[in-house]
Formats: sequence, structure tokens, C-alpha cells
Amino acid sequence: MTETPETFAEAARAANERGDQSAKEAYFTASQRQLIWARFKKQRSAMIAGIILLLMILSGIFAPFLSPYDPTVAGRNKDYLNGAPTIPQFCDKNGCSLRPFLHTIERVRSIETNFRWVEQVNEDERRYVQFFVEGAPYKILGFIPAQTRLFGMDKGFIHLFGTDAAGKDIFSRTLHAIWTSLQVGSIGVFIAFFLALIIGGVSGYYGGWIDGVIQMITDAVRTVPAIPLFMAVAAFMPPELSAEERFFYISLILGFIGWPTLARRVRTHLLTERNQEYVLAAQLSGASSGHVIRRHLLPSFTSYIIVDLVISFPYMVLSETALSFIGLGLKDPVSSLGVMLQNATSADVMLNYQWYFIPVIFFIVLVMAFVFVGDGLRDAADPYSDTHK
Repeated sequence: MTETPETFAEAARAANERGDQSAKEAYFTASQRQLIWARFKKQRSAMIAGIILLLMILSGIFAPFLSPYDPTVAGRNKDYLNGAPTIPQFCDKNGCSLRPFLHTIERVRSIETNFRWVEQVNEDERRYVQFFVEGAPYKILGFIPAQTRLFGMDKGFIHLFGTDAAGKDIFSRTLHAIWTSLQVGSIGVFIAFFLALIIGGVSGYYGGWIDGVIQMITDAVRTVPAIPLFMAVAAFMPPELSAEERFFYISLILGFIGWPTLARRVRTHLLTERNQEYVLAAQLSGASSGHVIRRHLLPSFTSYIIVDLVISFPYMVLSETALSFIGLGLKDPVSSLGVMLQNATSADVMLNYQWYFIPVIFFIVLVMAFVFVGDGLRDAADPYSDTHK
């Protein structure tokens, strides 16, 4: 029996109804994490920012593999100090090649410059880019030893972002700076997160005079200005401290002054949830206060805490960058975004060596990616937001 168009239409309507019913069932049975992810995926800008952020994090983690040289070694290319970026090419006046190459740059004396040394490109000599070359040993994540690097040259050097006054490769320094700033931000965020959970949890759960005292302390910490505090710390910090020790102290201070805002959010959530029926049931069952907070209250808004962490992350990175920029944070030979921005402040650099500002682009992209992802997660975690209707 041949089916009529009406039969096809009825079958399509039935299929759509079954699909709608399945979608409704999936929505009402989904966990909070699944609902947030479903809402987050609908925000295109946040998804694009998330992909960019993931790529930058991976580039920071695998910076030793992706960068051709050790960023801490000065004068690696003594003949190319403050050198302009060298971009590989496939074609020149002698033809094209399937392998990317660079031309040799020679230093010669020119009559036009009163016999001063100038750099001249020799287009008759090619230097080819090689991939997966053996270089100086390094460690990924600080404990995985390796020696292979993604690319290098068959002879000479390659500097995609140019070199600084000491001959350091800016491309290698930029990738390592991303990872350093992310590490400082991560340590600071997790210290602030740990303190905020404890202080905000106690304040919100017990309330009363305990809440009053803790909020007075919280307000006092919030009023402490960061720049004068770091100036005082820098004055008392011994100059012989190693780069690792200075890195550790900066992370600690950022964490100890960054917890009040998150603690207030935790307190607000607990004040709302502590009188719910499931909390009262746990208390009547004989559960201790610590058990109620740890096993019942905190998991009830874990997603919101994660959102707050992501939102606070760029502010930690900005703090480290600002402090290193004014000379109160990390210093050479550590490669961080703040240290590299500090090297680009002189008038000579602004006028003659504009490639020093390439790390600024990565810094802006990193912070903006965090901001867009944080805003997207915040809107996705808000059940009353209009963005996911």
C-alpha cells in the first residue's frame, strides 16, 4: 500500500513530538553541570574564547617544545641583538621551495652610513627550517625530560618575533611568559579559593557575632592597597632571592590579598542555603557542622564557585603583570608577561624596535579570553538569565 503525503506528514509530526519529549526528559533529568554546559555552548563568543584560551594554555605548557631556544640564555645570537623578526618564506627571486627557508643576514660596512656596520640580506644563500630537531635539554611541566624541539634551522638561528637587547629569542620568551603568568595566577587563585571556602563557609553557616567579626576582618583586608603592600614587601625582600623564591612569594601574596571577594560570595550562598530542608535533615540526623558544610552546602553551588574562580583568574594575571611591570614582581631572567612589558617601555624601543610589543598582543588575548569565558560561564550558571532561553 502506497503511503500518502498526509501519512508522511503525520509520521513527521509524531517524530518531532517524540524528539521534543526526549529533549524535555533530557533537560529535566540533566545534572547542573550538564545544564551549564548546554547553555554555555549556545554562546558563540564564549566558545571561541574558550578555544583560544585552551590553545594558549597548551602553548604555555608545551612552551619548551614549541620554542626553538632556551629563553634564559642571553647572547645566543651575538650578531643579531635587537634583531627584527625573521619570517620563513617559500619563494624568492631564485624560485620556490616546498621547505620554508630564511636568507642569510650579513653585517657589512656601507659607504652610505659612513662605514658603520649595517645588516644586509643575502638572497643568494638559503637556510632551511627543520622540524623536530634535537636541541638543548628541557623539562615539560618541570619533571618530564625531553630534548626534541618543534622546529629549528639547519644552520644559524631563527627568530620569529625578533630578539631583545641581550640576544634572547622573543618568541621563546613569550611562550614561557604565558606559562609563568598562568602559574602565578593559578597558585594565587587556589590560595584565595582555599581561604575563601574556609572563611566564607564559617561566616555564612554560623552567622551571628562570628559572621560580624569575620566580615570586619574581610573588609579590613579588602581595604589594603596592593601597590604599597608590594612596595613594603619588596623593600624587605632580600635581593639575593632566587627567581623561584620570588615567584613563590609573589604567588602567596596575591593569594592572601585576593580571597575577600570570593569569601563574600561563598558566605552569601551559605546564608541562602543553610535553612533549606536538606540541611535541617542532615543536622537532625546528627551530622557535624563541618560535615554539613563539606558534604551538603558546598556541593550545592560548586558550579557557581568554579565560575567565580574563572572570573577571578584574569585579575590575578593582571596583578602579576602590573607588579612585574613596575618592578615589584618577577624580574629577569624569569620570563613573564609583566617582565616583557617592562622591557618595552623605553623611548628607543617604541621608536626603533616595535617587535618588543608582540607579547602585548598575547597578553591582551589571554586576559580577554578569560573575561569572555568567565562571562559566558556566569550567564550559563544563572538560571534566570535571558541569554539561554
